[in-house]
Amino acid sequence: MTVMTQTNRSGEPARMRAASQVMRPENLAAIQPSRFSGARAFMNRMLREQWDISIARFDVDANAEGTVVYSIKAPDREFSFIAFSRPPSRAARTGRIIGQAWDMMGTLNEGAATEEDIEAARRELPKLYTGRATPNALIWCRSNRSMRVFDQTLDALADGRQPAIEDLSKVCYLMRNTGLDGNGTFGTRSFPSLGRDHPLGGVLQAQLLTAYMMREYSCDLVEHLARLKSDNAVPLDTSIRRYLGVGNGSALGLIFFIHKHPRLINALIGARETAIAKARGLELENDDARIAKLIDLVRSAITFRREDRMVYEAFTSSADVAEDLERALEALETFRVSGRIHGEIHSAPLHMLVSCFERSARPEALETLLSLLIELVPEDADALFAEIDAPDEFTVSPAETLASLAELIHRDYGWALDADMNAPDANKYVWYKSETAEEPRRGDREEVPEARDLGLDICGGVQALMADIRAADPTATVARLLLNHPQHRFLVARIQSLRDAQFHTPHANINAEDFVPIDLVRLMNCGIHGVDKTRDFLNRNLRGVLYHGAPTPADIRSGFTRTWFYPAEPLQ
Repeated sequence: MTVMTQTNRSGEPARMRAASQVMRPENLAAIQPSRFSGARAFMNRMLREQWDISIARFDVDANAEGTVVYSIKAPDREFSFIAFSRPPSRAARTGRIIGQAWDMMGTLNEGAATEEDIEAARRELPKLYTGRATPNALIWCRSNRSMRVFDQTLDALADGRQPAIEDLSKVCYLMRNTGLDGNGTFGTRSFPSLGRDHPLGGVLQAQLLTAYMMREYSCDLVEHLARLKSDNAVPLDTSIRRYLGVGNGSALGLIFFIHKHPRLINALIGARETAIAKARGLELENDDARIAKLIDLVRSAITFRREDRMVYEAFTSSADVAEDLERALEALETFRVSGRIHGEIHSAPLHMLVSCFERSARPEALETLLSLLIELVPEDADALFAEIDAPDEFTVSPAETLASLAELIHRDYGWALDADMNAPDANKYVWYKSETAEEPRRGDREEVPEARDLGLDICGGVQALMADIRAADPTATVARLLLNHPQHRFLVARIQSLRDAQFHTPHANINAEDFVPIDLVRLMNCGIHGVDKTRDFLNRNLRGVLYHGAPTPADIRSGFTRTWFYPAEPLQ
């Protein structure tokens, strides 16, 4: 029965959340994968366009030594993934760039693979820093097995049985990504040269396709080795193959990415917030199909969290997130029956639901619910995502008056002006790259006095800029200020270029002792890349699962339409 609704007198229309709320690091860390996250968005595109991914060559011996080639056909272009399998070695085995041994090294190339491409990759990939990619190479990559789980899966398949879900669910992958390099690195093609109309010209799409190919390679490899080991071998059950993703680890370098690409961060978070506001504002009756869809999605999220066997240190446990989501589910099921949210009738029931839920729910649970709301406005969300274009260039507007610039700074950077930069630990840390591995690091400023500071000190820079503005004539121009104080040029260009943006910069002093780096790493991994089950190590590193539950190539070719994220454990 349909229950008619009307606007609650005390209700307010759904609006986008303020940057002062969204951009706090602890809230950014809580953002969960959504339709705007890279892996989900790219998989949805491959499904819509029914890309054709197939094995062109699989020459690997029983010791896991050999060559694998995949053909990847988008609607108007072909790509190839060339991988070189190596027997696993525990010597020099590391997920860091300074490693010297990987179980797989590969390249994603434009065009069908030729013998020249294969041999060039075989020769150059092992050199890494001293190697040179071919002109058609987009990504160089590396991955390692999860030794225990890969071996358990191999033994099970060779014995003619499926691997135990209890074992698989402890990591949820067979191999882990240890490096995705592109955009000019090692001579790979630069992404801007691809153009927006290129199948991989969107944000992070070349890397995301490569990560998916790692997932497929790991499943194909374990099946192949099982067949070589035993005539009784069986392939992975399709449900298990979907359940398995590719492992992913990340560290402090992603914080540099956030500060280097503020337009991209603003575009992605802004699009997400716009879609959330659109969904919250939907005028829905209790028998609307979208209410039933949301209930199913929340149930899936609860099951996913209840079955999660990962151990979280700094982040909220999945059991606690599931507990909060149960309350949201109860409210939705009550609305479906009575047409009331928490006892009230409201023309926009999801706005009322979220308004009540956010008062008591843990941040991860709230952001999970918000990500699921986006699935109720898929066309709007996909249109917003398609419009994302975020060039990195900043330019100075030299004719702007200092009074106008000061007003802009007070409006958009009040949080930075309010930071106590005279506190004893406000400048405790310095951000730099290690000389041996060129890896981003954060160190105590007193312990590494020779380090070149590569961090973006927004708080200190904005306060110093405002001090010089206050000392100048307010009717003077920005050009005159920069003639006298050229050190402010980059920051002024950044501030002016981001004038109409809200979500470009985390509201934090990244040099302070109380800043938690893992918060921003998790934003990138979880919210932007779409990594599930992100768990922390030492507040600096994250590990999780990409493409957890993703459709197989056969699914993609056939136009798979079911919801694939938040997979339940396969039944055995």
